[in-house]
Amino acid sequence: MIIAAQPLDAKKLTEIALQSKAYWGYPAVQIESWKEELTITPNMFEHSVIHKYLIDTEIAGFYILENTQPHSASLAFLFVAPQFIKQGIGKQLVVHVIEYSLKNNYTFLKVLSDPNAAGFYKKYGFKVISQKQSSIAGRFLPAMELRLS
Repeated sequence: MIIAAQPLDAKKLTEIALQSKAYWGYPAVQIESWKEELTITPNMFEHSVIHKYLIDTEIAGFYILENTQPHSASLAFLFVAPQFIKQGIGKQLVVHVIEYSLKNNYTFLKVLSDPNAAGFYKKYGFKVISQKQSSIAGRFLPAMELRLS
């Protein structure tokens, strides 16, 4: 079930983000260097749409959507806890965010994807529009966009 997350969920959402990144084999030192940018804070709930996926009472995944400009939103986070990866939760979250974006009349949905997730987003119609240098030398992040018309 997908429902709105609450500021009290911030710590658990941060744990999921860090664990999910680690799932892809990044070294612990790299995960530690990303800790600040992967930390969800209670004040993020004031300016973003944050939904969580619950299995019973356990948070299995979440997304954070930011309104970046008129008619455009940015998917800032979409993470699934490692023990729930490959169970269709990511699909349900991305479909939910697309439906939410359509209901709110966004024309574009953007995401700066981890290279490991680019194929996932392509399955839902996102296209790579540019590349951004990451904090790891020689690693580029695909900037992707989905036209919602």
